[in-house]
Amino acid sequence: SDQSNARIAHAFQQAELPMQLVGDLRALIAGVHSPLAIRSSSMLEDAMYEPFAGIYGTKMIPNNQLDTDTRFRKLVEAIKFVYASVFFKEARDYFKATRHDIEDEKMAVIIQEVVGKRFNNRFYPHISGVARSYNFYPTGKSRPEDGVVNLALGLGKMIVDEGIGWFYSPTLPRANPPYNSVKELMKQTQTEFWAVNMGKPPAYDPIKETEYLLKKDLSAAEEDDVLRHLASTYNPQSDRVEIGTGNQGARILNFAPVLVLGMLPLNNLIKKLLPLCEDKLGTAVEVEFAMTLGSKSDDPSRFGFLQVRPMVVSDAKVDIQGNEMSNSDVIIASERAMGNGIIDNIRDIIYVKPENFEARNTQVIAEQLETFNRMLVEKGTPYLLIGFGRWGSSDPWLGIPVYWGQINGAKVMVEATLPNMHVDLSQGSHFFHNLSSFQVSYFSVPHAGKYQIDWNWLNSQPSVSETDSICHVQLKQALIIKVDGRSGRGVILKPTNRS
Repeated sequence: SDQSNARIAHAFQQAELPMQLVGDLRALIAGVHSPLAIRSSSMLEDAMYEPFAGIYGTKMIPNNQLDTDTRFRKLVEAIKFVYASVFFKEARDYFKATRHDIEDEKMAVIIQEVVGKRFNNRFYPHISGVARSYNFYPTGKSRPEDGVVNLALGLGKMIVDEGIGWFYSPTLPRANPPYNSVKELMKQTQTEFWAVNMGKPPAYDPIKETEYLLKKDLSAAEEDDVLRHLASTYNPQSDRVEIGTGNQGARILNFAPVLVLGMLPLNNLIKKLLPLCEDKLGTAVEVEFAMTLGSKSDDPSRFGFLQVRPMVVSDAKVDIQGNEMSNSDVIIASERAMGNGIIDNIRDIIYVKPENFEARNTQVIAEQLETFNRMLVEKGTPYLLIGFGRWGSSDPWLGIPVYWGQINGAKVMVEATLPNMHVDLSQGSHFFHNLSSFQVSYFSVPHAGKYQIDWNWLNSQPSVSETDSICHVQLKQALIIKVDGRSGRGVILKPTNRS
């Protein structure tokens, strides 16, 4: 149906679970008092192609009420919410864009202990992370096959949903990401984290995914004496970043005590875990994990291996020479492109107008893009999508906050940056995982980079339809789009070029 998510979730809350499950769930909750994550595990969720990763709901509960009846009731509410999320709008849109029908899906629910520690009225891990055995955007001396790791403080929601964290290559854990300045580094660093609320119960809202979650700034983690294990401090006198939190100053979550000083062998563990998972799955992998740090001998550090899923890495051979990136037929070129292969069936272009773009309007832009996307998906028409900031960002000031179902008809996506909106793509997010699994080519074009978008050519093409912020262009002939996954080069050529 086209009922709202709230109506659908409410209907599920009114239903009863099968009697054969109720006894087992009651016995479980009677003996477990730690916070729990109730999450989906479906047939389609970790499929190699067109996976439904991040599409269904996950609900975390504190499970700290004194009486078993209340804890059992909260568990049942969370289970019903996860089942209901299969029928939410985001999931329905996703089904429409894939070769699957909702009848193809089979849903199980996992009840999983939340890896973390209690700090006052908050429960969270010191470190959550996503490790990938293949890096689509290698920098410096790292290679694609070296992989990439994203780390964040607190629950992994910060990485997989919001795309924020510290990224590094497992072969070069001490190397900083390619920030141009300390100022840019401070702008990109994690400033908030997610935790389970163990304190005063929130307003009753069983159909809200974050009902029992808190989002706090880093001062709360400092209060919990957590940052000294993970952060560095900016020294304005020397204009340098110093490992640790011994001095006053702005904190930067770069995990240097672990990665640089080697306080824990986390990176060595990841380097052993990734090839083991690759061997079992027979392909590149993405691993989610969480970790707590021990404070004394009887309180050891703990690594929680949460899940592993396959990645799609194309082995097609495409060569792009340097001179192909700068001739007159080029519309867009990038040395940070993701994907691999040649695409020659795209005539439609949807682009956000640079002259009218304002960060405060990104939510409206996302809604308008959904309308264009729905029209083209219904026609079975692939398209090129061009916008600004981080696609799929949960923060509308960092990019356009679309969810996957709103732009899932795009076969090629371009992320351009602006002087006041310059962010790196997060490789740990579910949004990014969908890009690689759906084999969507992705171009990153920085505003001050070597190659620029040919806006004059785009603006000279007759539009099919447009709004104040978005233009839809349909060409008579298809574009030629080439991406070399080995070098990270990508180029989009005007239809006049048929070489």
